[in-house]
Amino acid sequence: MCAKTYVAHPPKWSHRTCAPINARVMSISKTRLHLVDCARELFARKGLDATTMNDIAVASGKGRRTLYTYFKNKEEIYEAVITSELERLSERMDELANTKLTPEEKVLALVYTHLTMMKEAVSRNGSLRAEFFRNIWTVERVRKTLDIEERNVIRRVLEEGIVAGYFEIDNVNLMADIIYYSIKGLEVPYIYDRLGEGLTEDQSKAIVADILKRVLIKK
Repeated sequence: MCAKTYVAHPPKWSHRTCAPINARVMSISKTRLHLVDCARELFARKGLDATTMNDIAVASGKGRRTLYTYFKNKEEIYEAVITSELERLSERMDELANTKLTPEEKVLALVYTHLTMMKEAVSRNGSLRAEFFRNIWTVERVRKTLDIEERNVIRRVLEEGIVAGYFEIDNVNLMADIIYYSIKGLEVPYIYDRLGEGLTEDQSKAIVADILKRVLIKK
């Protein structure tokens, strides 16, 4: 049996490895993240179809055995890539909700942050861009949990606006859904620069801000 070292708040230990479990988890997380990052780069450069599990194993320097420890197949890695991109968006949206902007400013910021980050994610992934839209049902399945989180962020900002006397909303849950799905419906035209053709970003933002004001602001 491995000797244990006790501290004020001792970590759990694994008798098999003589290492703190939380340290092992951190190592596992770093390895998995490294594999996902390598896969993302290969998918972006070569495309999903042209990339093999062996390509990812070689590029990562971890080997096939390690790769298959974390992922059963290429589709699982693709889902992990999409999830990591969406998690960035979710974290940024949550950060925005906790800023000192007014509720009105937060809603507008949430709209354009979502659109901008989705566009950046698709553009950053090169040839994965076409795959992102071709496998839209896979993307939708992967983002289901994060969709709920984002709607919760929007609802939280709306409730904040009501409490502060900015907004007048009959049903907060419904309004959060309407705003979220409206944003989601704008993703493709925004990514392809077809949203408000002929308008600058500042001009389109002013129009969107006016729409939000008419819908949300207390009369």
